[in-house]
Amino acid sequence: MSRMSIFNSPFLLGFDQLEDVLDKVSKNAGEGYPPYNIEHIADQTIRITLAVAGFAREDLDISLEGSQLIIRGRQKDDAGEKAYLHRGIAARQFIRKFVLADGMEVSDAFMENGLLHIDLERPHAEELVRTVPIR
Repeated sequence: MSRMSIFNSPFLLGFDQLEDVLDKVSKNAGEGYPPYNIEHIADQTIRITLAVAGFAREDLDISLEGSQLIIRGRQKDDAGEKAYLHRGIAARQFIRKFVLADGMEVSDAFMENGLLHIDLERPHAEELVRTVPIR
């Protein structure tokens, strides 16, 4: 049994990968932790900011896997080291994924006041007009 796709139109050629991207995005849509913002900070620059209070630099990992930007956080569990009277701040791990457009590059990543900032540069779009000769 095959499912219907909006990309089955004969006018949409070569958009198979776009359907895969939309599937990836829909799988990540339900994640709520950590909270994040996406800002447009310059003409070709986008900043993703994640609230990662309690995480040190060495607890975080940023990687690019194909067209996905993946941020992982893993805190060390210190349950044996400390005796808590109340523990409301859990050592929680996370994976947050963002699908990037072709050509998007990570230009910077830094931490500031419990926030992880990741800057992305969008390449300048070059308009390409080409004449195809007929044989």
